[in-house]
Amino acid sequence: MAVKLRLRRMGAKKRPFYRIVAADVRSPRDGRFIEEIGYYNPIETPAVVKIDEEKALTWLHNGATPTDTVRDLFSRAGIMKKFHESKSKKEDK
Repeated sequence: MAVKLRLRRMGAKKRPFYRIVAADVRSPRDGRFIEEIGYYNPIETPAVVKIDEEKALTWLHNGATPTDTVRDLFSRAGIMKKFHESKSKKEDK
């Protein structure tokens, strides 16, 4: 089963709120998901992003691929840097 880390749109019309979820590639954007990892609120100034770092790293190590937007959010939070560092440490051993 291919898993993607992507945004799930919530909130009212013209007031989006996104949850970052791990979902099967075949499921719809707002459909069934496996696990919630965090959330992203672009309406507030500055935008609020809360990510469970441990869950995110676990999914990345298990082979889940983040979408472009989620990858950018992870990069801003420093998660992608930790993922690449831990990946390079495993390869060095």
